[in-house]
Amino acid sequence: MAKWGQGDPRWIVEEREDGTNVNNWHWTERDATSWSKKKFHELLVGLVVENEAGRCEISELKQVEGEASCSSRKGKLIFFYEWNIKLGWKGTIKESDGKHKGLIEIPNLSEENEVDDTEVNVSKRKGDGDILKELMKTAGTARVREALGDYLKALKTEFTIGMILPTKPTQELTVKRKLSENALQASPPVALGVRIPTVALHMTELFDTAVEQLYRIFTMKDLVQKFSKSPAVVEAEKGGKFQMFHGNITGEYVELLTNKKIVMKWRCRNWPEEHYATVALDFLPTPGQTELQLDCKGVPVCKEENMKFCWQKQHFEEIKSLLQLTTLNG
Repeated sequence: MAKWGQGDPRWIVEEREDGTNVNNWHWTERDATSWSKKKFHELLVGLVVENEAGRCEISELKQVEGEASCSSRKGKLIFFYEWNIKLGWKGTIKESDGKHKGLIEIPNLSEENEVDDTEVNVSKRKGDGDILKELMKTAGTARVREALGDYLKALKTEFTIGMILPTKPTQELTVKRKLSENALQASPPVALGVRIPTVALHMTELFDTAVEQLYRIFTMKDLVQKFSKSPAVVEAEKGGKFQMFHGNITGEYVELLTNKKIVMKWRCRNWPEEHYATVALDFLPTPGQTELQLDCKGVPVCKEENMKFCWQKQHFEEIKSLLQLTTLNG
């Protein structure tokens, strides 16, 4: 396949505001190389894996070689990507507090291979600390492949917005799953200044604790830091800001009804710039337990699975662990 800029000029039609490329009949090509490099940094740097033996984190994007592009013809999208990626990681052994560094190499991320089959090679500097290398080869490799999968989803959704134009003014963008009512809600410009498709989530979880106790876990800084295992900013009042997981989650409190409801503007760092979802938490008392109902509107389609993982693994399960390990004082 020809590299970007080397296609036959008789057939490639750059995007034009005057609508000359009617219904995308001509070949339209968009270079995704620069966008992809930024997306790899957003998705990979800062990834953490941890177990009882140690903790590892991808600390830097050392090298990204390759290219990516998306082409459309007769309303169909064709993707090309080929990448060689090198990452630096660092880790700490909990028992000895020993620190170690290593590399992760992804020699061939391309459309020829499934993400789950993509080669991920982990190495470590000489010396002890093989327990950290093993952690990165297992849990670390899984998280890297998950992030690569998120990149491909974003390439095929977020990056391609606007490439397939409607053939009629009333035609709407559709996705495989049911979108929220504000699926095409207006938001500040992203990429080419177009609207992004979003999805609504609904989750429920039961906690073996009283409503008052669970509400405090979401609104008190020291408790948020305990279940998130990271520094946090918590200004639990209307208009107050919050920040969690080393700045990967930020937002603002919109409404707080003590022991009943919390509504927040919510965004993840790797979402399109300035885009926020609306998260509502309803606290419902049941005999001996509290049912928490989560309703979230405005999640970018390509981030749906990440959002579910964030709430299920990083919130619900960690809060339950906190409740089991400690008795919270009133």
